[in-house]
Amino acid sequence: MPKKRIPMTKIKEVLRLKFDCGLSNRNIASCLKIGCSTVSEILTRFKQSHIGWPLPEACSDTELTRALYHPKGASQSKAIPDFAQCFVELKRKGMTKLLLWQEYYEQHQERAYRYSQFCEHYTRWLKKQKRSMRQIHTAGDKLFIDYCGPTIPVVNPDTGEVRQAQVFVATLGASNYTYVEAFPGQGKVYWLEAHANAFEHFGGVPRLMVPDNLRSAVSKADRYAPTINDSYQKLAHHYQTAIMPARPYKPKDKAKAENAVLLVERWIMMRLRHRTFHTFKELNLSIRELMDELNQREMKQVGASRKALFETLDKPALKPLPIQRYLYTETKRAKVGPDYHIEYQRHYYSVPHQLVGQHIELEATSRLVQIYSQGSLVAQHARSTKERGMSTYPEHMPENHRHQKWSPERLLRWGGRIGSATREVVNAQLMSKPHPEQAYRSCLGLLNLSQKHGECRLEQACKDALLVNKPYFQFIKNLLVNHREGQLSHDTTVTPELVHSNVRGPDCYH
Repeated sequence: MPKKRIPMTKIKEVLRLKFDCGLSNRNIASCLKIGCSTVSEILTRFKQSHIGWPLPEACSDTELTRALYHPKGASQSKAIPDFAQCFVELKRKGMTKLLLWQEYYEQHQERAYRYSQFCEHYTRWLKKQKRSMRQIHTAGDKLFIDYCGPTIPVVNPDTGEVRQAQVFVATLGASNYTYVEAFPGQGKVYWLEAHANAFEHFGGVPRLMVPDNLRSAVSKADRYAPTINDSYQKLAHHYQTAIMPARPYKPKDKAKAENAVLLVERWIMMRLRHRTFHTFKELNLSIRELMDELNQREMKQVGASRKALFETLDKPALKPLPIQRYLYTETKRAKVGPDYHIEYQRHYYSVPHQLVGQHIELEATSRLVQIYSQGSLVAQHARSTKERGMSTYPEHMPENHRHQKWSPERLLRWGGRIGSATREVVNAQLMSKPHPEQAYRSCLGLLNLSQKHGECRLEQACKDALLVNKPYFQFIKNLLVNHREGQLSHDTTVTPELVHSNVRGPDCYH
């Protein structure tokens, strides 16, 4: 084991006690708790150096060390590699340190380092090149946002289905005040709702938001010009803030979020690991309790809690909340059907019948569905969750439809005019649904086939469908498209009745 060198502070104290105080070597060793031989060695080395006492003002610790402990002269004769050029060369595909060392050795021969020393010196040089700038966070400036990696299971007590809750984390830069909430996923709807909840919890809006490059925030990640998701941009516009995504694969850009996520995983999620949650509301109530405890806990390095720093730093500097909370709006482009309705989330909404065949823009919130044509609002409906239902305004209907809405009787009469088989197929489709209205579209699609293929062909296709017990719109349409109607009805192939000693009769199967 190499002998450990005495710290420079003790060396200077030895010199002071000897030359200023005039103590003996034994007394100096007793005062500094070191050996007499060590004191003697330090004084001998100092007398052999070119430095006198008192030490010159310009004499640094490095110079004093070099004067007392002369470095080995062997390394002085070694040729120092050009590590900057080595760094550039190693970026080439297929380049290795061994090849660079061989070229260096061929050039300098005896003055060259061996391979192990070459790698060691290069590693030391490389570490000195890395710089990490300390970020200064001003009050109310940035909100760092991310999701935790681990999830929390939420179990449905009725079905036993397990859903993994994604934990959203947002922390303010100046105070480290943290907001935490669990959601069913990381989708766009939950992402935007989490932001709105966080702003309401903070009671204000920061100047900048620094999210990661997940799909709900960034449509196309790029180091210099990322493409922000349209809905996320609308949220930023509503709250009068800006979005500055972290650079891809640069976690130091959102070090605050990384630290907050680690803290949430350790302080909150690990404490909940033995508990079973049945609803997200129950889970978020537990998270809220631990989150408040986390924010009120004193930080040792600062001597104050996140809550106290938030009240004094961030909260007064945040922008005020807008009057109305942001509502997520989904946009969709659709074509108006012949029944002057458009489909959204398996529900049908009416538009003025003059727009049949045209493309419109739909904007839907959790409460309202608005329909635009050429930038003008043409229809507005209350949002409905009834699948295959219809929201229809009488003023959107043509004049001859207003007093003669679709009904099972009207569809059956239309089918009866084409033929009895068509009427029977229409009746079968109406009876196949819990509510007849759910079958109106398929019935209209079936009856409208007569306009393209003719009533006679449609009637024959319906007869074939009834013959094989498949009174379905798609089956009948395929028969007409492939010109196969009538083949099933005229199939006269009869299985011959065979009588033979090797032919088993029906009694063998009972």
